[in-house]
Amino acid sequence: MSALRERGAAPSTPGGGLIRARTDGGDRLIAADEPLAGLQLRCGSAIPGLIAVPALLALVRRVRRTGQAASRMILSVDEGHFVTALASVTPHGEGTAIELTHWQRGEETATDLPVPEALLHHVAEAEILLDDEQRVIVADVRAADLSGLAAALEAGRGRFWTDFVTIDRVSDLMTARQGPLHWRLLDDAPFTVEGSKRGWRARIIPRGQGGFSLLAIPDVIETLPSSSAASDEKADAANAQPGWNRLLGRDLAPALRQPITRIIANAETIRTRLAGPLAEEYASYARDIADAGRHLMSLIEDLADLEAVEAPGFSPAPDHIDLADCARRAAGILSVRAQERGITLVTPDAAACVPAIGEFRRVLQVLLNLVTNAIRYSPEGTRVTLETGEDARCAWIAVQDEGQGLDAEQAVRVFEKFERLGRSGDGGTGLGLYISRHLARAMGGDLVVTSAAGEGARFELTLPPDRTA
Repeated sequence: MSALRERGAAPSTPGGGLIRARTDGGDRLIAADEPLAGLQLRCGSAIPGLIAVPALLALVRRVRRTGQAASRMILSVDEGHFVTALASVTPHGEGTAIELTHWQRGEETATDLPVPEALLHHVAEAEILLDDEQRVIVADVRAADLSGLAAALEAGRGRFWTDFVTIDRVSDLMTARQGPLHWRLLDDAPFTVEGSKRGWRARIIPRGQGGFSLLAIPDVIETLPSSSAASDEKADAANAQPGWNRLLGRDLAPALRQPITRIIANAETIRTRLAGPLAEEYASYARDIADAGRHLMSLIEDLADLEAVEAPGFSPAPDHIDLADCARRAAGILSVRAQERGITLVTPDAAACVPAIGEFRRVLQVLLNLVTNAIRYSPEGTRVTLETGEDARCAWIAVQDEGQGLDAEQAVRVFEKFERLGRSGDGGTGLGLYISRHLARAMGGDLVVTSAAGEGARFELTLPPDRTA
C-alpha cells in the first residue's frame, strides 16, 4: 500500500478500481493507495495524519465507535474539482480498514456551481472574513445566541478564529499547534460556542483575492423569514414602538448591517493588502474607512438593542451563572485591546465563584461594555480591576478603573440616553450604559456608579443571588 506525496491532480478510477487505506485508533490515515493518498496531501494533511475528507472521517469514526462495518458515498473537493467515491469501512484492530470504489473526479469545477455556495450564505448565521492565515479581519454575526461570539470577534480581530470556538473533532490536535490546522481539515468541522445551545459547522470558502470566508451554519435553524402579511401585522402589533425607534432598530438595522459589513470587509482587505501591494497612505485611508464603518455598525447594533430593551414585555432569560467566571471571560475577550493600551486587567482568582441569576449573554454584554469603557478612558500603564462578591441581598460584580473619574453631576448623567459627557471622537455612541442599566434592571438587579473626580470610576452590576448553587 503506497502513500505517494506528489501534489499533482489525482486521477479518476472509472469502473470501480479498488483503493485501500487504513486508519489507527486516533482516526489518522496511516496508509493509503493513490488517489486517496494524493488527496490527503493536497488537502494539507499528511500520512500519517488526520483524515482530510470530512465525510470519510465521519464514517470512520462511526465504524470505530459502533464496531459495525458501514458504507456510504462520499463527496470532497480536489484542486477545485468535485470527487465522489463509494467508501466501505470495517473495524481493523484499534482502527479501521477502508476500501474505496467508483472514484470519480468531475471535470466541472466547484466554482462553476454557485447555487450551493449561495444557499450556504443564505442559511449561515455568521460570516467571518479571514486572512490567509485564518486570522479574523471582520465578522457579521446575525444569530442572537452568538452575541457573545460577536463581541469576542470584534475585540479580538487579528487572532485565529479557532481561538473563539471549540472545534469538536480536532481540538486535541490544535492545542499542540501554533494557530489552526489547514483550512481543508477545518472545513465542515462541527464546533460549539459558549452561550449557544445549538451545534454549528464551519464552512470555509477561499476568496479569489486571498483569505477565506468562514460561514457558521447552524445544526438547527430557529426561525425562517415569512412574507405573509398576517405575520407582518402580528410583528408590528407585538413590537409597537415609537416610530423612529422601530424604524431604526427593527427595520433599518437589518437593511444596513450587510452593506456596512461589506464596506468594512473590503476596507480591511485593502488595508491588510490581501488584494495586492498598496502604498502606506492608501492603507491608512482604508483603515479610516474600516474604523468609520465599525463606528456606524456599533451605533446600529446599539439601536437594535435599544429597541429590544424598551419593548413592552422585554424579559431576559434567567440562567444560573457565575459572575467570577463572567469577569474572567470578559477580561479574556478584551485582553488584546487592553495590552495595546498598556492596561492591566485584574480578575478574580480562578477558584472564585459567585453564583447569580441572569441571562449569560446579557451579563457578558454589560461587562464588555463596562470594561471597554474602562480601557478607553484609563491612562496607559494603569489597571482595570474586576471584583466580585455577594451578600444577603445580592450578588455583584464591579469594574474599577484608574481614570479621571466622574463628578456628582456626571455620575447622574452618564446613564442617560445618547449621553457622552462631552466626549467626541472616542468611538462611543452614548447608548451603552443606558442599555446596560436597562438590562440589569430587567434581570432583577441594577447598575450603579460610584466615583469622585480624579479618583477613577467604579461601576457595579448587581443581580439576584443563586441560592440553589
